Amino acid sequence: MNRKEISEIRKQLTPERCTITRICGCYVDAEKKIRSRTNDSFLSFPEEEMFKYFDIIRKSLSGTLGKNLLPMDFPTAAEGEGSFHEFLMELRDSRLEEEELLDEFFTRIIENYDHPENYYIILAHAVYDIPGRGSDGVEQFDASDDIYQHLFCCICPVNLSKPGLCFNPETGRMEEHVRDWLVEMPDVGFLFPLFRDRQSDIHGVLYYTRRPEKMHADFAERLLSCDIPLPPSAQKESFQSLVEETLRETCSYDTVVGIHEKLSEIIEAQKDEPEPVVLTKSEVRRVLEESGAENEHMESFDEHYDSITGENASLVAANITNTRKLEVRTAEISVTVPPEQASTLKTQVLDGRKFLLIPLDQSVEVNGIHVTM
Repeated sequence: MNRKEISEIRKQLTPERCTITRICGCYVDAEKKIRSRTNDSFLSFPEEEMFKYFDIIRKSLSGTLGKNLLPMDFPTAAEGEGSFHEFLMELRDSRLEEEELLDEFFTRIIENYDHPENYYIILAHAVYDIPGRGSDGVEQFDASDDIYQHLFCCICPVNLSKPGLCFNPETGRMEEHVRDWLVEMPDVGFLFPLFRDRQSDIHGVLYYTRRPEKMHADFAERLLSCDIPLPPSAQKESFQSLVEETLRETCSYDTVVGIHEKLSEIIEAQKDEPEPVVLTKSEVRRVLEESGAENEHMESFDEHYDSITGENASLVAANITNTRKLEVRTAEISVTVPPEQASTLKTQVLDGRKFLLIPLDQSVEVNGIHVTM
């Protein structure tokens, strides 16, 4: 799924366009015991309650593609008889009307999801009548091409509201607020199946994580049987190690700046594309070579890439570089410059010591005070 396709599904989560037919909830306490179960027709809810569910489900389709939102394909071996993929297909086709399937679904979530406190599982069924599009890209609602039947799953923390005072209109006084158990925005969730090329793709799932650095990868792997990509921070660390191990003593300031500039050029050239820029092993190799890496060091590139990143792993360009700044850091000092000014910084050896030279052609401030150089 790309950004446009995700946005198209998000737009259906409104009272006017609502595609949700049924919604189920399961409230689980810190001891992994079910405290409450619900199963309702979504259109039977009061409007205010519908808005709350819309907000939660929309949140599970928000964030950065490649960081918070991860489209994943099921391995062929994970789609066989008795697989969770087969179970999801059966659950979707049941339209959430078979209690035995719902019992099994919630049990699987509880068994695989590690959370030390209370949480609320939301499972929704939706049917989107996909409108056709003319040659000018305008939607034609009377020319439907296909039906996209899908499931939303959101796992939301449930925490006590903060203590405090509140106004009681009956007594006209400020009184102690009664603390309530509140459902928060989801930590993780998924959409099944994928909405790819504006049609249903049953061979994939869109996984959501609120915090990319804590994406509950074990839960996703155990439940969905999909290969979870490295978190953004791990991708960045892997790329940094790859550059250091490959270039070794030739990993100079100029070469690293060249790599940063090359990655920024690639991201800028594809900024209007609906999908994030993903670099394969061969593309990462080309970035290093075009940034000045020597042939003799590139001979060991494949070995380092496979051992550090993974043989078939790809890296999201935005995860491994920051196009807005270049940071130069020592043990005591950190210097941040705009990428377009990186070439003005120079390294030089003076009296046997290495220095980073910063041009001071413009005004200089120290603690906000203009100084004379």
